Amino acid sequence: MLVRDAMSTVVLTIGPAHTLRQAARLMAARRVGAAVVLDGDSGLGILTERDILNAVGAGQSPDLETAGAHTTTEVVFATPSWTLEDAAETMAHGGFRHLVVMDRGEPVGMVSVRDIIRCWAPARRHAGTVVG
Repeated sequence: MLVRDAMSTVVLTIGPAHTLRQAARLMAARRVGAAVVLDGDSGLGILTERDILNAVGAGQSPDLETAGAHTTTEVVFATPSWTLEDAAETMAHGGFRHLVVMDRGEPVGMVSVRDIIRCWAPARRHAGTVVG
């Protein structure tokens, strides 16, 4: 199975000046755990739910802190033709849960650990309820 089979094609892009609260609202509305941060100066980065959680947990204001201040700029990219095994191995070795999927220099998707698990362990029925 390939990354293209598991990835979400909903790619939320934000700017570095978005506050963490704005980013969190957009992420919640789109039901995604990460946003691509496009910065004309430093290029493309990623802001995850964990980045927001860490900032708020450290007592930083989500209304004052910007996405740009909490963006990971050393991003590892996948392509749609990667295998899910390659994506999972990359995430495990890098210690992260999201990969931005790029095609022809453009972000075309996002693949998460949850997406991979969903493909590898399809929902099973247990006592009349769906587990998964």
